[in-house]
Formats: sequence, C-alpha cells, structure tokens
Amino acid sequence: MSHVILIRHGQANTAARDERNYDRLSDLGWQQARWLGAHLRGSGERFARSYTGTLTRHVETNKGIDPDCVAETIRDPRLNELEYFTMAQLFAEQHGQTVPEDRERFIDHLPQLFGAWKDGMLKGAPESFDNFENRVGEALHEISAGDGRAIVVTSGGLIGMAMRVTMRLDMAAFSHACLAIKNTSLHAWQPLSTGLALTQFNATPHLETPDRQFAQTHL
Repeated sequence: MSHVILIRHGQANTAARDERNYDRLSDLGWQQARWLGAHLRGSGERFARSYTGTLTRHVETNKGIDPDCVAETIRDPRLNELEYFTMAQLFAEQHGQTVPEDRERFIDHLPQLFGAWKDGMLKGAPESFDNFENRVGEALHEISAGDGRAIVVTSGGLIGMAMRVTMRLDMAAFSHACLAIKNTSLHAWQPLSTGLALTQFNATPHLETPDRQFAQTHL
C-alpha cells in the first residue's frame, strides 16, 4: 500500500448549467493547475504513478500540473465525478427544487439533493448513490495497494466520497466536505494496518501568497 494524493481539478466553466458545457477549464483553472505543478516540482515531489478520471477537466488539469512521474497517466472512469447538473435538473423536475444560481443557494441545495439521491428518490439518476460509493471505494483501495506514491486528478464529489468511505462520514458531514473542497486542492491518504488515514485536507500551498489568494475558488 502507498500514499495517495487526490487533487481536485482546476476551476471549470462556472457559467455552465449542464455536464457537457461545464467540462472544460476556465483560464483561471489552467493557471491554478500550472501554479500547482510548479509548487510540486519546486518541493521535489515525484510520483511513481499518475491517474485521472476521463473527464476533460481532469485531463486538462493533469496537463497543466505536468507532474514529475515515472509512469504514464492512467485514465480511469471510476474516478469521474457524479453528474451534479443532470441530477439537479431531475431534482427540480421531480421535487420542485430549482437549480441554484449562486454559492449560498448551492450550500442549501447540495445536502438536499444528496439525501434524495441516497434514498432512491431521484428517478432516472445516471447512477445510484450506492454505485458511486462502491466505485470510489474500489478505485481508492486499488490505487493505494500499488507501489510508490500516487497522484490522482479527479473532482470534489469524488474526494468527498473518498472521505466518507475512509472516515465513515454521515451524510451531513459528507455534504459539508464536498462543499469545502477548493479547486486544485490537495488531499492525502496514508496507509495504516487498519486502513487508509486522511493526513491532509484541502491544502492549497500554491495559492497562499497575497497575490494568489483570489484564485482560491470553490466553483
């Protein structure tokens, strides 16, 4: 088993209201990724393995980071995000909860949406909550069983689910974790004999200087 670092993608197309249009980095997202890559190389970080989901924003973020890695990047669809926009539209149609237009409304909306999804109250959802939970757990534990440090570029919902799987978070804590995760933030797990332990959450050392704090984004 080996250390695993999960990274959320850079800022995507925040003006989008569907999965297809959201799935590309903004100019700021590209810059966040390049800054993170420079930080990792400057600190001497080197990885034995590199993974991304198959979404465009994952692949673009990994390209911007350009991690110092001894192996080719593996693209694994199990590392893809839940389809928030698709499920939000279903939630609106079936339960009258409109898709949020700002972060404050999003904070209220996400836990409600996740609750309905988990309880099987979203007819036509792209996948079940249990399937999402299982694929995240399988991917995380498979990657952690490999040799050497691994870097994984993925999405906020998946990172939140990784926390739920490894820390046994209830639904409220899972939702809050997802809401807190910043673009290009780092999250690290260390293998122990009893399982995986979270050792770093939501770190953005590449964005902490005064001239870069504007780039600490959530959406």
